[in-house]
Amino acid sequence: MLKLNLPSYNVKVKKIDDKLFVFDGLRKKYVALTPEEWVRQHFINYLVTEKDYPSTLIANEIQINLNNQKVRCDSVVYNRNIQPLMIIEYKAPQVTVNQQVFDQIAKYNIVLKVDFLIVSNGLEHYCCKIDYEKQSFHFLKDIPSYEELNPHVEK
Repeated sequence: MLKLNLPSYNVKVKKIDDKLFVFDGLRKKYVALTPEEWVRQHFINYLVTEKDYPSTLIANEIQINLNNQKVRCDSVVYNRNIQPLMIIEYKAPQVTVNQQVFDQIAKYNIVLKVDFLIVSNGLEHYCCKIDYEKQSFHFLKDIPSYEELNPHVEK
């Protein structure tokens, strides 16, 4: 698989009937190894190992109802009260992160109303913080640590 702009780690991959599968530690099962899944697994590993996100407060493939349609958020990060804090959208490395990708994740946020949105194709990562009072957002220079997402919550 392609080298990403994320720390490498010991990925568990297996082959079944000429298809590759990667172990998703959050879902506790092997899933098809697509380029997008490769990005997801590396990005989750980065959040847990480098940014101190509790793996128990991250979920993959979260289904929501958006305008009477069932859609799936790639990953959602929760606070310790199990309220959504962040939505993460992954794209394959060859997919350009553009306005259309941000429109997609913004639609998911109509339902979840999180404070942080992240989009990553494994090579480029963008994180923005939503300011609901000013009805605006701003891009952050770096992915925040888990503590920075919700600094007033007890550990």
